[in-house]
Amino acid sequence: MAAKLGVLAGGGPLPRQVVDQCIADRRPVFVVAFEGFTEPSTCKDVPHVWLRLGQVGALLKALKAAKCVELVMIGPIPRPSISTLRLDFRAIGLLGRLGKATNQGDNALLSMLVAELESEGFKVVGAHEVIDGVTSQAGVLGKVKPDETAERDISIGCRAAKQLGLADIGQAVVVQQGIVLGVEAIEGTDALIERCGRLQQPGPGGVLVKLKKPHQDERADLPTIGPRTIERIAAAGLRGVAVEAGASLMVDRAAVIAEADRHGLFVIGIEITRD
Repeated sequence: MAAKLGVLAGGGPLPRQVVDQCIADRRPVFVVAFEGFTEPSTCKDVPHVWLRLGQVGALLKALKAAKCVELVMIGPIPRPSISTLRLDFRAIGLLGRLGKATNQGDNALLSMLVAELESEGFKVVGAHEVIDGVTSQAGVLGKVKPDETAERDISIGCRAAKQLGLADIGQAVVVQQGIVLGVEAIEGTDALIERCGRLQQPGPGGVLVKLKKPHQDERADLPTIGPRTIERIAAAGLRGVAVEAGASLMVDRAAVIAEADRHGLFVIGIEITRD
C-alpha cells in the first residue's frame, strides 16, 4: 500500500481530485483544510482537520498524529498580509527562519516552506505525482486551433512570461495582436483575465499564456487551468489559452476541452525550451 498522504488543501476543485485519486487507489489520506479557503466538499467522507493559516504547530501535530508520510500542497491560497494572521508560537518561529523569503515572490516562499516541512520528516510530492493524467500534454486539445495571429501572440506571451517568472512575480500574461495587455501579479490569473478583457482593442481577441517559473519547485504551485478558467476566458472575450506542456496541471481535462469547444476557444500545450 502507498504511504499515507497528507493534503494541504487550498481552494478550488483540484484538492478534491487528489483525495478522489487516493480513494480510487485505496491509499490512506488525511486533509488539512484552511478556514476561508478550502472548499468543504474537499473533506467530505475523509479524515480531516480545519485550521487557520497561522496554526503551524497544530498543523504539524495533526499531520504527525494522522501518521502522514508524504504531503502535497495543492490549490490556491491568496497570499495574506502577515499582520492579518493570528500566528501561533510555531508560526512565529517559522517566520523567523523564512526571513527574507517572506518579502520575495511566491516561488521563494514556497520553496522554503517545502524545505521546512521536509525538515520535520515528511516527504513533499507534487500533485502530478499523485493524480493520473493531470499534467498538460503538448499539442491542441479540442477542435479549435490557434491561427497565425494567435500563434504570434503565444510566442510573444512566452517571452514575456519567462521574464515575469525570472523575477518571481507571476506565471501568466495576456497578449492581443502583439501587445501585452497585462501580467499576473498578486491578484492571480482570474483577475488578470477579467482586467485584460476590459483592455482589449477591436479585432481578434487576446490569448492567455501561462508558464512555469524558470526556477520553480514543481512540487508547489504549478500553473493550473480548469473549466472555470475557460469560462472566464470566454466571458472576457479572449480567444484561447496556451500552457506549458509537461509543467502545467489541468483540472478535469475532458470538461476543459468540452467547455473550450462549446465557446469556440483553443487550448494548446506548448513545449518550452529552457536555457
